[in-house]
Amino acid sequence: MARTEKIPATVITGFLGAGKTSAIRHLLSRADGRRIALIINEFGDLGVDGEILKSCAVEGCGEEDIVELANGCICCTVADDFLPTIESLLARPEPPDHIVIETSGLALPKPLVKAFNWPEVRTRVTVDGVIAVVDGPAVAAGLFAGDPAALEAQRQADESLDHESPLEELFEEQLVCADMVVLNKTDMMSADELAAARDAIDREIRPGIGVVKALHGAIDPKVLLGLGAAAEDDLDARPSHIDGLPEHDHDDFTSFSVTLGELASPEALVAALPSVAARFGILRIKGFAAVAGRDMRLIVQGVGQRMQSYYDRPWRDGEARRTSLVVIGERGLDEAAIRAALAG
Repeated sequence: MARTEKIPATVITGFLGAGKTSAIRHLLSRADGRRIALIINEFGDLGVDGEILKSCAVEGCGEEDIVELANGCICCTVADDFLPTIESLLARPEPPDHIVIETSGLALPKPLVKAFNWPEVRTRVTVDGVIAVVDGPAVAAGLFAGDPAALEAQRQADESLDHESPLEELFEEQLVCADMVVLNKTDMMSADELAAARDAIDREIRPGIGVVKALHGAIDPKVLLGLGAAAEDDLDARPSHIDGLPEHDHDDFTSFSVTLGELASPEALVAALPSVAARFGILRIKGFAAVAGRDMRLIVQGVGQRMQSYYDRPWRDGEARRTSLVVIGERGLDEAAIRAALAG
């Protein structure tokens, strides 16, 4: 029987390290048999988010249901990457019941939502909701995410006209487009910090938008999925700083991957990463590591000088035990020096 209802799609946006991947892992673990397809916009040449999510091995979401777009910011590559990916999902004998899209920390949500009005997509898919995941402690401190110097330096450039877009504006873009806001990492915040973060959010969101508190991105799917927002139909209610401007580019940013062998001391690497990030102005480091004598893979994630690590799953039979890290920063990073620092 032909499917007549539109497939709902949820767009999950937020700054680097806000907890988008953790939120998606939680959604997958409670999929209740629904076929969920993931589109992951990994900014870099190593699909770390995809590797992490594929390790979940939850029912209803196999590795074939995770699609990575690794050619840059998703809002800049809509025609070349995103739309063909959506069309390929729709062409499957059994299309997904729900599509979840994780944008990179640099993506503007409105151009992506606008793409759902393309004729090839509009009759088959609807934007069920845009979810903005917010790093609570960073917002309370007025940093939005990560190191303040790196945030001030980060910018977006237009193809034909240079214009600076501070990350404060990107924060506004994500919130004003949101149908739900997840205030994450609330376990790391005092009552005053919670109030400060909530005030910052309330200044940007549209009337009636819900804000939910979370630890480690854990939100019941009943809260995030099934919003029925049809966001592609009310674009005018979601104003953007780039309305009326040509499409933007992110040529000011660069990324590269670093591959190392097994680590004798993972503690030494994790302890060294904040100083390496500070010394070279790195915006983000993320990846996984092989630890000598351990059967589990170590996940490493850092925003600015804030780092975290945890073991996620055993190494699979025949899988190469290696350490792979993605480094993201402004163009002009001293790649050779960073590689040497991480190898040391």
